[in-house]
Amino acid sequence: MTFRYVVWDSWFSSADNLKFVKWTLQKDVVCAIKSNRTVALSLADKRQGTYVTVTDVDRDPGTTRLVYLKDVEFPVLLAKHVLTNQDGSSGVLYLVSTDTALSYTEITTLYHRRWTVETFHKSLKQNAALEKSPTKVERTQRNHIFAAMLAFVKLETLKLQTTVNHFALKHRLYIKALKTCFAELQTFKQQENMNIQLCFA
Repeated sequence: MTFRYVVWDSWFSSADNLKFVKWTLQKDVVCAIKSNRTVALSLADKRQGTYVTVTDVDRDPGTTRLVYLKDVEFPVLLAKHVLTNQDGSSGVLYLVSTDTALSYTEITTLYHRRWTVETFHKSLKQNAALEKSPTKVERTQRNHIFAAMLAFVKLETLKLQTTVNHFALKHRLYIKALKTCFAELQTFKQQENMNIQLCFA
């Protein structure tokens, strides 16, 4: 495989997943961990079973520290990343890397790259109806996934042509479809009225 790093959010940062990627796939992980995750600050602490939560690790933002996650045999780099929200408030994101040679900037840069995957999943589910599959058997499920992928590609093509995001494109298409349906309904009504007039003529 040509990739070097696997990147994911805190939902997937279990000890088993970290060990699978590191040992079985022979790759490194850059991921977020939850604030209640426990770590040992040295190998000696790990052997003695002395762990603290990552929130208790005395570390300035913008720096890294070598720690041992509970139930993970190899060391990881812990980085405390402070985020500033749009409303001016701040939040803290705890990142770990199984590649202990990375710098703080490299860890945060690699983790940020996962965001394009998040937006892909969101649009695939909400704009291309991936999660609204009525299918029950494997073949029709595969067909639905394939059709959703094609819809995403079409939306992405339109986005590049119009510089309008997927959600706005979906809204425009929905309004256009409603107008077309309403116009067709009006045509049917006019035809029905003409037929009634012919019957009584």
